[in-house]
Amino acid sequence: MNSALSDLLILDLSRILAGPYATMMLGDLGARVIKLEQPGQGDDTRRWGPPFTANGESAYFLCVNRNKESLTLNLKTAEGRAILVELVRQADVVVENFKVGMLASLGLDYTSLRAINSKLIYCSITGYGQTGPYAHRPGYDIAIAAEAGIMSITGPTDSADGPGEPFKVGVAIVDITAGMNAAIAILAALHHRTLTGQGQAIDIALFDTQLAWLANVASSYLVSGEAPKRYGNAHASIVPYQTMPTADGWIMLAVGNDRQFARLCETIGKVEWITDERFATNPARVHHRQQLIPLLEAVFRTRNKNAWHAALTAAEVPCSPVNDIPTALADPHTTARGMVQTITHPVTGAIPQIGPAPKLSATPAQIRSAPPLLGEHTNAILTDMLGYTNQQIAELRAKGVL
Repeated sequence: MNSALSDLLILDLSRILAGPYATMMLGDLGARVIKLEQPGQGDDTRRWGPPFTANGESAYFLCVNRNKESLTLNLKTAEGRAILVELVRQADVVVENFKVGMLASLGLDYTSLRAINSKLIYCSITGYGQTGPYAHRPGYDIAIAAEAGIMSITGPTDSADGPGEPFKVGVAIVDITAGMNAAIAILAALHHRTLTGQGQAIDIALFDTQLAWLANVASSYLVSGEAPKRYGNAHASIVPYQTMPTADGWIMLAVGNDRQFARLCETIGKVEWITDERFATNPARVHHRQQLIPLLEAVFRTRNKNAWHAALTAAEVPCSPVNDIPTALADPHTTARGMVQTITHPVTGAIPQIGPAPKLSATPAQIRSAPPLLGEHTNAILTDMLGYTNQQIAELRAKGVL
């Protein structure tokens, strides 16, 4: 076995980002993932663009749907639901992100499907979870980011004129982290099933996920009772831990302790700051950040970012240039880590992909197949897995089931 999850069958009833990201992670680790899509429409992200490939596939869809097979299935029809039930008998995991109650109305909720397959892991991903006063609200990444706090601490520092505009994170980070939580929970449930033979339901909420990754910011409020403020690119509890302007761009300083601060001072020619009572310890630097930061900025403006990066790296002061996306993806370390790869599809051609992040020595994550065309594998799945004939498939297509 050269893939960790090669014995698993995942039925992916999800769309957009959180669910597809979770199932892509499982697919990268070897699971067989069958993506169920609405006939003639498919995942909404198939139309989210530009950019599109020359064949009309959206870059958004391509980023989270590799290592999957596409089966078109109309779950509003009795025949479509019957096909799903047949697949559930063989499946290990179902992942869905329908509104709360939607699949129950179709007899496809966990309770119904557990009666068919008692070992089934059933993962539901919604905006607010299966319980609570907001359970029936639709959930979108940006709305959750606003409601659950992250936007209130993201963006420029407040000025004398009042609070600045709250900013969103540059990617749909709530969806992505919810997908990661889903993948982790699924793996935990599978391990539990190995020990007990029991399947279970998993309830993943974008709202819960966003609150959970507030991490030290939430903890600081719970301990101190003080509402967190925006610090722009700075840090509430560590100084200097922020961007610095150089002669030709920006560099990020990440000075995490007093030893590193001393090395910083030596490198920039300000050894007197090492013993300055305002700056000698991190608590003192946090208290006197308004004095220290302008002094640092004046020094950093005297050289370009590459020169500073080389000097500070040689002195073992944590720092990095602030790169744009093209520069980051072209970095030699990106190449060395296999983080940009290309997979070829017989119709869409060469498709660039961000490589899998987990690196496993015995069962490496792999990009085995390109993101599928809508319904690309429908005939093969129905024929090979369920024994349908070509005539039966043609009749189902005529009825709008496939």
